[in-house]
Amino acid sequence: MLVLDASVAVGWFVPDERRAYSLALLERVAVAGAFVPALFRWEIQSALLGAERANRIDPDDVDRAMDLLRDLPVVVDPSGERIFAGSELHLARYYHLTPYDAAYLALAASRRIPLATLDTALAHAARDIGIEIYSD
Repeated sequence: MLVLDASVAVGWFVPDERRAYSLALLERVAVAGAFVPALFRWEIQSALLGAERANRIDPDDVDRAMDLLRDLPVVVDPSGERIFAGSELHLARYYHLTPYDAAYLALAASRRIPLATLDTALAHAARDIGIEIYSD
């Protein structure tokens, strides 16, 4: 299991963001599953809708992407239930992250599992606190 950042999942569906790294992680998630913070559902929808509006992906492909995501063994972690609940603000301040990115960091830290991200600042923060990173 790993924590899946939306930056990786977008690469599964948006052709100009597709990378071998992201596709390999899709296979891994399909087999072993992943955790995401609750905000993942809105982040991925926002990214896909933005790509659709920019004509980078077809609306039908966005719908198929959402269907695929629903079929993957991805567990939405409820906020406030973790040992590090409320730490997102502190992590965001210390590492100059958004609270949204800090939610992924806090989830990986609380579960003590790797984090898959393409976000450089988030990867740096994770490494700094001893979290294994899957990055491009």
